[in-house]
Parts: sequence; structure tokens; C-alpha cells
Amino acid sequence: MLLHDYFRSSAAFRVRIALNLKSVAYQRHDVMLLENQQRSPEHLALNPQGFVPALEVDGKVLTQSLAIIDWLDAKYPEPRLIPADPDARAAALARALVIAADTHPLNNLRVMRRLKAMGVDDDARDEWSRHWIAEGFAALEAMAGDGPLLGGDSPNVADIFLVPQMFNARRFGVALEAYPKLVRADAAAQAIEAFAAAHPDRVAP
Repeated sequence: MLLHDYFRSSAAFRVRIALNLKSVAYQRHDVMLLENQQRSPEHLALNPQGFVPALEVDGKVLTQSLAIIDWLDAKYPEPRLIPADPDARAAALARALVIAADTHPLNNLRVMRRLKAMGVDDDARDEWSRHWIAEGFAALEAMAGDGPLLGGDSPNVADIFLVPQMFNARRFGVALEAYPKLVRADAAAQAIEAFAAAHPDRVAP
């Protein structure tokens, strides 16, 4: 199993966490986004979007972090990351999608590059990122339960998406005092080795 990865990619970070939680052995291939390796013909043949992650397994290539995590749940059922109960499943996916669909895409590399090409300076781009992260976190804080993790007592897909976005928030200098439940869940998740081992600082080239 080969993960085409970039250490600071939120989406790839999610998949590293999921693979670790499942105790699935894998190898990493670094795709250096700042060097535009994701736009190489070789990588585009794997993932036509030119994104990471891409997971090569059993002669297939899987893309999109949520789809990969769903595949992992089907292939390696324990521990389950997307709950089976319909109500719990909907709640976990809704929390994950606040980040995956509505927050992270607005502060990823290609958006930052597009803003720069439009003449938006560094400070304004950072403020753009802080704004959209704060808006997403405000909603997610309201959606969070009382458990130590977003998934309750055990981590689920919501925690897998939260931790990389918290890493991004700190990189951009987002004030986190307004999100005590998210800070608590992030700390509880990072105390789990599967999360800690996936951290960019642990896998940086």
C-alpha cells in the first residue's frame, strides 16, 4: 500500500491518521506541492485533480480523503471510523464536512496561489484564511458534544478531520479561545499515538 502524500497537506494528514488507527502498514511517497510535483504527468495519471492524497492499493488508486477513509472502514472494519448507526453516522459526517467541504477548501494551496495571482498580498491572504477557519470552527464548536473527543469517547471521522484543521489554524494564527470544545478534542486526539505519529512534524521530509 503506497500513500502519495505531502507532510503538510490536511487531506493527506487525515489519511495517515486513519491508516494508523486501523494499524494498516503503508509506505509514503512525498509529492512536493510547493515544487508543483502534483501537476506532473505521473501524478496526474494517478489523480487527475492533481491533489494528494492518492492511495495505491491492490492495483487501484483511491483519491479524496473521505472516500479513502470510507474504503478503509469497509476493508478493515475495526476500529470503525464512520459510525454504523444512522444518527451517529450523519452527525459524524456533518462535523467532518464542515471542515472538508466548507472550511479547508478555502485556505488550501491552490486558493492561496489564486489570490496571490489576483494581487492579494500576504497579510490579506492570511486574514482570508483566518476568517474562513473561524467561521467553520464557530459552527463546529456549536455542533460538538460533551465527550473528550468529537467522536465521544473514541475517535471517529470528525476527529480525523478536526486535528489537521487545528494544525492549519495555528499556522495561520487563529485565536482559539472561542472554541474550548474543539481545543479539548484536539488535545485528546493528539494524545493518541495514531494521531501523533501522523503529525507533519513526525513525517516531514
